[in-house]
Amino acid sequence: MTHAIVMREPGGPDVLKWEEVATAEPGPGEIRIKQTAVGLNYIDCYHRTGLYPLDYPATIGMEGAGAIDAVGDGVTTLSIGDRVAYASGPPAAYTQSRIIPANRVVALPDSISDDTAAAMMLQGMTVQYLIRTTYRVKAGETVLLHAAAGGVGLIACQWLKQLGATVIGTVGSDAKAELAKSHGCDHTIIYTRENFTDRVRDITNGEGVPVVYDSIGKDTFDGSLDCLSPMGMFVSFGNASGPLEPFNPGILAAKGSLFFTRPSLVNYTAKSEDLQNSAKELFEAVAKGLKIEINQRFPLKDAAAAHRALEARETTGSTILQP
Repeated sequence: MTHAIVMREPGGPDVLKWEEVATAEPGPGEIRIKQTAVGLNYIDCYHRTGLYPLDYPATIGMEGAGAIDAVGDGVTTLSIGDRVAYASGPPAAYTQSRIIPANRVVALPDSISDDTAAAMMLQGMTVQYLIRTTYRVKAGETVLLHAAAGGVGLIACQWLKQLGATVIGTVGSDAKAELAKSHGCDHTIIYTRENFTDRVRDITNGEGVPVVYDSIGKDTFDGSLDCLSPMGMFVSFGNASGPLEPFNPGILAAKGSLFFTRPSLVNYTAKSEDLQNSAKELFEAVAKGLKIEINQRFPLKDAAAAHRALEARETTGSTILQP
């Protein structure tokens, strides 16, 4: 037997229950991982609340790391004892031991610990597709990044600086502004007391930015569109303040023939080749000095407390849950 966080209905953090469950055996093409670290991400909250529906009972979580302790038939590229990490579906990471298709994991280099992998795979590969594929940022460009002191934000600030970009980041406090700056954010805007649209226009001499990366949602949507230069791209990749309200696409034309996209890591890493390439680019960025900040640790059995802290915006950097 093993233990896992089990949900029997959607709802608040209290629906996350620590329960004993049977240890499963991997089927053809699958592996079993004895997990040493699990990542905490906002998508976990979306699954928990039912914004992204699941079948119940369910175990949530998209990211983890550990060592393989069982291999199913047909798996030839991985062996028992290999250290691996993952950041994709199906959700089931909040557990001490899990089954996952072998083609959904990546082998970890010796230079990256299990904790670091669990803290960076989903957030790091999210940054990879955002800045290298969805909108390929070039040296000399200025970008707007919301939630610059969050897990994705701190990775993005550093990686964007490696690319030679100028980063404008919104944050919620002076402490978070200092944290973002220490990770490469050139201009911080404290959205709780400043109009971020006006500040972006001031910083860019009225030109705006070619791309906005927005994980906040409804609270920042209108202002973000006004930060874009003509033919700029609004990239919506999260809903921390709530889902976007329906809008008339004509607003995109009125504000400068803008582009709108709602990407997800699931689509950008759906092919095993794309998953491996994304992880490879992330590992290379880490080798060049990108640091992963693990600023919170919770026992996995206390996942509810971790969710409360995340939703209250009390966390910075990455958070891991310890099985």
